[in-house]
Amino acid sequence: MTRSELIDRLAQRFPQLIARDADEAVKVILGAMTDALTHGGRIEIRGFGSFSLNYRPPRVGRNPKSGETVHVSGKYVPHFKSGKELRERVDVAPVAVTPRRRAA
Repeated sequence: MTRSELIDRLAQRFPQLIARDADEAVKVILGAMTDALTHGGRIEIRGFGSFSLNYRPPRVGRNPKSGETVHVSGKYVPHFKSGKELRERVDVAPVAVTPRRRAA
């Protein structure tokens, strides 16, 4: 689901919301989540999952095109761990999986 699909679904489910209000609600929620992670916080949504930050230490990588070694600095990356309820619901749901296309 994309952001615009989420906005459309919110507007359909709650007829009192116009698309602009649904868009603003999604912006506020995602902005609050981004701010929490930016400030080193953790986000937990019961029944869905939690978002936290993982630190990846500096390492020596390789440029795949030239084979040249490249220093990759340490960084924090977002990490999502699904909640028990989400895992259970996904496990029993019939899913038609379509193969992902590789970027060219």
